[in-house]
Amino acid sequence: MKLLTYSAEGKEKVGVLTPCGKKVVPLDKNGFDYKDMNDLIDRMTDEDKKKIEIISRAENAEGVLDIESVKKEAPIPEPKQDIICLGINYWAHAEESVRYKKEAFDGDRKFPVYFSKRVNRASADGDVIPSHSDIISTLDYEAELAVIIGKDAKNVAKEDAYKYVFGYTVINDVTARELQTRHKQWTFGKGLDGFTPMGPWIVTADEIAAPPVLTIKSFVNGEPRQNGRTDMFIHDIAYVINELSQGMTLKAGTIIATGTPAGVGMGFTPPKFLKAGDVVECEIENIGKITNRVE
Repeated sequence: MKLLTYSAEGKEKVGVLTPCGKKVVPLDKNGFDYKDMNDLIDRMTDEDKKKIEIISRAENAEGVLDIESVKKEAPIPEPKQDIICLGINYWAHAEESVRYKKEAFDGDRKFPVYFSKRVNRASADGDVIPSHSDIISTLDYEAELAVIIGKDAKNVAKEDAYKYVFGYTVINDVTARELQTRHKQWTFGKGLDGFTPMGPWIVTADEIAAPPVLTIKSFVNGEPRQNGRTDMFIHDIAYVINELSQGMTLKAGTIIATGTPAGVGMGFTPPKFLKAGDVVECEIENIGKITNRVE
């Protein structure tokens, strides 16, 4: 099922999308008191989940709204902690990255590159991406599959990793390339306000086979840019959950962005960086699409 955060009646609420994708069933009007998506992830029981699945299909559910009548928010507007991101997790993206930085590529990626992405508030489908043109000129996009952890994970074996996955969503890991390269680490260049479009909802893990094999694409002003697949990971989801959970507790609600395929702006010759007015679409098969305009 698809769970979303939306604004209606002056409040942010959590709901479930109907199977047709055109209606939202408010959970607060159907017997659930989750205050937000983080609370739902923390407290939703298997019995609750079954009930929510039933009301998503019920013709007599209370307070059903047209999806077009609500403002979709990022599914987790304010993550509990920084998002854990993987850098260089597709071979072709590794090659375009070192080419842009004019570095030698040795083809060796034995260990993942991890970094944190600061998020004051995640942007929703339809929100603008601020260009921050007063401090940057090399604004880039990165379509990524995001994994949401469903329960506290510590010392998780690879074979058990998917038992800890709550669901999946789409993230655009917007990046200021000159800040990323200038500072020799990625916190500043990845963490500016508005640099985390996310959504349009969370698809629960039971809807997607494990490991997920999903097409991931991006477009800028309708022009195809990225076209990859999630079975092209250098380090897969089970590996990442296993490794990170050794000595680090992944709390329920933790978001892991799994890296981006080739085709980002810096990968072209000359580079195709974003500018004000550009429209960026990031789409993942069986999950959905987020569209954001640069301002």
